Amino acid sequence: MTSKQRAYLKSLASSLNPIFQVGKSSLTPELTEAIGEAFNKNELIKVAVLKNCADDPNEIAQMVAERTHSQVVQVIGKKFVLYKPDKDKPKILLPDTKKSDKA
Repeated sequence: MTSKQRAYLKSLASSLNPIFQVGKSSLTPELTEAIGEAFNKNELIKVAVLKNCADDPNEIAQMVAERTHSQVVQVIGKKFVLYKPDKDKPKILLPDTKKSDKA
């Protein structure tokens, strides 16, 4: 993912509310599964890490991304954003990554 694409996703995520919360029991298999299922309806998901969770939000974001085959867009404070494009019908079209070809 390029910095331009990441910036675009960050701008889209700024208006999102967290749809999941990681609490004191940290990252459970059930929570990971629920986040994975949420990618069936949403390509961009924001997750909040509650104050009573002792784990680092960066580590939690990386673990969730690995387990759900998604990408971490950003981690700000106790919130993180994940992106996973729909394989069949992507709703979010990322800015083009191709640069002008100079031969």
